[in-house]
Amino acid sequence: MSQKSYRNEKSTLYLIPTPIGNMEDISIRCLNTLKSVDVIFSEDTRVTQQLLNYFDIKKKLISSHSYNEKMNTEKLLEYLESGKNVGLVTDRGTPIISDPGYILAKAAIEANYNVVAIPGVTAFVPALIASGLNPQPFLFYGFLSNKSSKRKKELLDLKNHPYTLIFYEAPHRLTEMLNDILETLGNRKIAISREISKKFEEIYRGDLKDIIAEVKDAKGEFVIVVDGNYESKDYNNVSIAEHIELFVKEGNDIKTAIKLVAKERNVTKSEIYNEYHKIGRD
Repeated sequence: MSQKSYRNEKSTLYLIPTPIGNMEDISIRCLNTLKSVDVIFSEDTRVTQQLLNYFDIKKKLISSHSYNEKMNTEKLLEYLESGKNVGLVTDRGTPIISDPGYILAKAAIEANYNVVAIPGVTAFVPALIASGLNPQPFLFYGFLSNKSSKRKKELLDLKNHPYTLIFYEAPHRLTEMLNDILETLGNRKIAISREISKKFEEIYRGDLKDIIAEVKDAKGEFVIVVDGNYESKDYNNVSIAEHIELFVKEGNDIKTAIKLVAKERNVTKSEIYNEYHKIGRD
C-alpha cells in the first residue's frame, strides 16, 4: 500500500532525529516539526526537555522507552485517531537506529497512518566517512551481544564479509569487544570515533592491535568501523549454498543472492542458479 506522505489528511507520526552532541547539528526542519506536533513520545523526557528548553519549545512529552514501548502503542494510536500529529525522539540521534521506536512506527504503519522519517543526525555516518576506510558497501550492525560467547559467534558470522563493518559499543565493554574482534576477525584496520560532534571528539585510526592499547581508558560513546575481509576472494572452501546463505542473512532474497554470488565468483548467474537448485534436488 502506497503512503502519499504529504497528500492526504491522515495524522502523522514523525520520526525526528536529535543532536548527538552539538546542539547546532539539529536541522531547521526538525525544529519546525518539534514545534508543530501535538505531542512528543520521548525515550527519556529529561533529556528531551533539555533540548526543548534550549530551543524554547514547549510541548507535552510522553515517556516511551524500550521497556514500555509496546504498552504505549495504544496511547499512540489514540492520539493519531483523534487527529493529532505525534513526534518521536530518542535521547540522541535517529529513532530506531539502535534505539527505541520500531514498535510504535510499525503500529502506526499497520493502522494506516503516515509515518514520516525526517533526515538528520545519526552517529554511524560521520564515523564511517571520517574513518579512512572503504565507505561502500558497508554493513551497519549496531550493538553486538553483551556476552562474549554470543558476541564471538556473531563476529564469526561476519568474518568473510567483504564489507566495512560498523558497530556501536558502550565504554565499559569496549576493550573486551575489541579483543573479541581481534580473536575472531584478525588484526584488521579499524577506526573508532568517540564523542562525535562534542568538544572532546576523537578518532583513533590504525591496526586493531595498536588501537586496543590506545583506547584502554577512553570514555564516551563509541562507533567502531572495521575493515571488511576484502582478501577473502578464494571460495574453494565455501560452497555455493553457503555463499548464497551469507547474502540471504543480510536480507537479500534468493534471486539477488544468486546474482551477487555469480558476480563475486565471476561466473554466470545461470551457473550459480543451476548449481544451487541441483543441490536442493540431491
